[in-house]
Amino acid sequence: MYIRKIMLNNELYLSKYAAKDSDAIRLYPIKEDIRPNYFRDIDRIIYSLSYTRYIDKTQVFSRKDSDHITKRIIHVQLVSKVARTIGRALSLNEDLIEAQALGHDIGHVPFGHLGESYLNELSLKHNEGYFMHNVESVRELMILEDNGKGKNLTIQTLDGILCHNGELLEKEYKPVNKTKEDFLHDYEMCYKDKEYAKKLRPMTLEGCVVRISDIIAYLGRDIEDAIRLGVFKKEEIPKSIQKILGNNNHDIVGTIVNDIINNSIGKDSINMSPEIYEAIKDLKEFNYIHIYDKANTKEEKEKIKFMFNTLFDKYLNDLNTNNTSSSIYKVFLKGMTTNYLENTTNERKIIDYIAGMTDDYMLKEFNNL
Repeated sequence: MYIRKIMLNNELYLSKYAAKDSDAIRLYPIKEDIRPNYFRDIDRIIYSLSYTRYIDKTQVFSRKDSDHITKRIIHVQLVSKVARTIGRALSLNEDLIEAQALGHDIGHVPFGHLGESYLNELSLKHNEGYFMHNVESVRELMILEDNGKGKNLTIQTLDGILCHNGELLEKEYKPVNKTKEDFLHDYEMCYKDKEYAKKLRPMTLEGCVVRISDIIAYLGRDIEDAIRLGVFKKEEIPKSIQKILGNNNHDIVGTIVNDIINNSIGKDSINMSPEIYEAIKDLKEFNYIHIYDKANTKEEKEKIKFMFNTLFDKYLNDLNTNNTSSSIYKVFLKGMTTNYLENTTNERKIIDYIAGMTDDYMLKEFNNL
């Protein structure tokens, strides 16, 4: 189609290492329209119900009396912007980058990484394997959306989401070749082997960009949120880190992005200078000690864990007793495909339901008890 060719004109200027539209792989064939494959993935993600629920999911700080504390929806937009900046400078496929970035945290549970740890405990307790938000993000988009039909995104987009783990910092990010079968194997192994999940590598250079951009997007922003809430003062950031990266989000993002671009142009991997790498590593450690470990009080942690356990037991009883008046039937299972209903354990249905909740919805469900 003529219009489709126009929309693909930018590929004439892409790096030889960039993902091309013709490379796109899907689980099932689709009828083409004017939109390139990865551009179409973006549309399918932002029009999904799970994308809508980003707006009330915790990033780091939960239930704080401030309208200016970052929520999950802001984080994914920041990741997208940082990643597209790097991608454009390196002549990579910005459509693929945006799709991966906007979809990467869709599987995040209410109350952030704390909530994820409690859902993981429940998943292991009930023999459903490890729970990881990156894996659930793929599950949401590949299986759960559209009432159990999934969005049929490209494997390249799903792989970037699966491999985005922003907790793991590396000196070099280099893609590995994968087939559709390789991707599906990676996905399944994540439920069985926690260490395997840590070794995942994206199949595209765009996926590598999104992975490091996840770190870039939260490091400085989380510091500014913490300072805004009075968790610590800017002056407490080690001078050695301030000297290299700066002490505010603007400087931190700008310094790292420019360093990565300058060290990655014309290469088949994403790199940074040793000085910047060490500074990022030190800043991550500082954030863990002064922000993430202190984001919730002991009382808040106990309450959130009690909510997860209580709701899980309630829904399990509802499913086992066929209590169709329960919200899990009326809100989640109603309209789901026969394949999902008949081939998914009750425990997995509950995990999927809870993982998709917003903070406010979980509180509402808990208070209704």
